[in-house]
Amino acid sequence: MAQRNTWQRERVRDALADARGFVSAQTLHATLREENTGIGLATVYRALSGLAASGDADTLQSPDGEALYRACETQAHHHHLICRSCGLTVEIEATDVEQWARRTAALHGFRDAEHVVDIFGLCGACAGIADAAADRAEKA
Repeated sequence: MAQRNTWQRERVRDALADARGFVSAQTLHATLREENTGIGLATVYRALSGLAASGDADTLQSPDGEALYRACETQAHHHHLICRSCGLTVEIEATDVEQWARRTAALHGFRDAEHVVDIFGLCGACAGIADAAADRAEKA
């Protein structure tokens, strides 16, 4: 069932597009609340769910198990590199992963298999900050 295109859904879409990297529904709701939009948390969840279902938003599960969302830049199947510190997200192709997933599924008699692969780490800038902090701590 398609979602109606309400002003609330459009405002959630815009807020998601303005967010840096992946964000939780609660974080997006807090942003909208600060702007006095009057949009409730349940509406944010429904809008994000609909955006993800239509391919307009990427969704993934954080290492803590929380659902995170991001405005989708690519409609085609893709994967992400995600900085655990600043949230910087890069969409990547992963040909080796695609081939491995097809082979593994076929080996076990599966077909039409789907997969999700997201890689969490520290981006170059955040890694540099972490290294500098570690160096200072070592010298102290």
